[in-house]
Amino acid sequence: MLYSIIIGAIAGLIAGKAMKGGGFGLLINIILGIVGGFVGSWLFSTLGVGFAEGVVGDLVQGVIGAVVILIVAGLFKK
Repeated sequence: MLYSIIIGAIAGLIAGKAMKGGGFGLLINIILGIVGGFVGSWLFSTLGVGFAEGVVGDLVQGVIGAVVILIVAGLFKK
């Protein structure tokens, strides 16, 4: 569980930097990154798509999930 939170937090930081406008700020990006990590993991397991095993694969899934969450959250921000 702690591993997922740490990977999600890092993914949120990376996704926040990748998003135009920087996302929602450091703390919210980290929180959305944690949620995005779970969303990314669920999304890719549902689609049957796998990445590299270990930290790198988890981080890629987390970043993609966090970007999706930040895009959806950005739609509600406007």
